[in-house]
Amino acid sequence: QVQLVESGGGLVQPGGSLRLSCVVSGFTFSIYVMGWYRQAPGKQREWVASFTSRGNTNYSDSVKGRFTISRDNAKNTLFLQMNSLKPEDTAVYYCNARKLSYPTADYWGQGTQVTVSS
Repeated sequence: QVQLVESGGGLVQPGGSLRLSCVVSGFTFSIYVMGWYRQAPGKQREWVASFTSRGNTNYSDSVKGRFTISRDNAKNTLFLQMNSLKPEDTAVYYCNARKLSYPTADYWGQGTQVTVSS
């Protein structure tokens, strides 16, 4: 059974930091392209950061220089280190796993709430 379980969200003051984790099971983590997305109230889900199929990292302009995506293939875990948080980073953050080769697959976690407020 495929599972992606996010954790690490919470309430933090502007300028603070949080580290999100996503533990996966039920599929071969190392061959999937992993990424983070977020959805703020009343807005569409947007891409935040991800690994490419070659293992490079990409970030949206809104988080570049503040967020860092990483992965531990031995522990089947994806991370998102978020620094210098802003109120506009408030959203539900989702972990995504995507298999690009046939048969393709696309899995999502349940999300973890991040609230940046004073």
